[in-house]
Amino acid sequence: MADEPRAPPLRLGSRAPNFKAETTLGLIDFHEWIGDKWAILFSHPEDYTPVCTTELAALAKYEPEFTKRGVKLIGLSANTVETHGGWINDIDEIAGITMTFPIIGDKDRKIAFAYDMLDHQDTTNVDSRGIAFTIRSVFIIDPKKTIRLILSYPASTGRNTAELLRVVDSLQASDKHRVTTPVNWNPGEDVIVHPSVKDEEAKTLFPEFRVVKPYLRYTTLSKEALVASRV
Repeated sequence: MADEPRAPPLRLGSRAPNFKAETTLGLIDFHEWIGDKWAILFSHPEDYTPVCTTELAALAKYEPEFTKRGVKLIGLSANTVETHGGWINDIDEIAGITMTFPIIGDKDRKIAFAYDMLDHQDTTNVDSRGIAFTIRSVFIIDPKKTIRLILSYPASTGRNTAELLRVVDSLQASDKHRVTTPVNWNPGEDVIVHPSVKDEEAKTLFPEFRVVKPYLRYTTLSKEALVASRV
């Protein structure tokens, strides 16, 4: 595998590679499946592993919140769709609800390689065929199929589901209202007027904005405005 040609690295702003794949909900064309929504694609090292199971259970619980924001969830695990089916029963039991989003079967790691979801740090993290398992990668993809966030976690560390929701809120608010979000921002807290907005325009867009430094200007973004940001 190490000698195979590698695709160009994916970066923020890259077009998300398209693919066709079998999932627990049938065959999909990824870009068609996204449609005019946002999407979060996230990978897991293997079925029936403890950390992965807790993550999928949490995402199943959070799915209604993502749906409110026009976001579709889709997982990927380096096993077959048939194996996924049994695993989902465990996930549903732990979550206390039925998981409704699909999980991709990627036994040969073709999608994992296209998205560089592989672990090069731990060379022992391979299956019986010597193929590297996937790590915990996350891609937030907008309706234009542009990658807006990339996160990679080691296999030992579970993701923060609430953080993914927070980032979606930040991205959608930024796209809609010409703002950025400061450190540790949460919905309902003040945001930063985008640097491209000059003071004269800011007076119209954000009448009550306040200047801390010429380059750091805060304004209030109401919950109503945040909801209006959603697809």
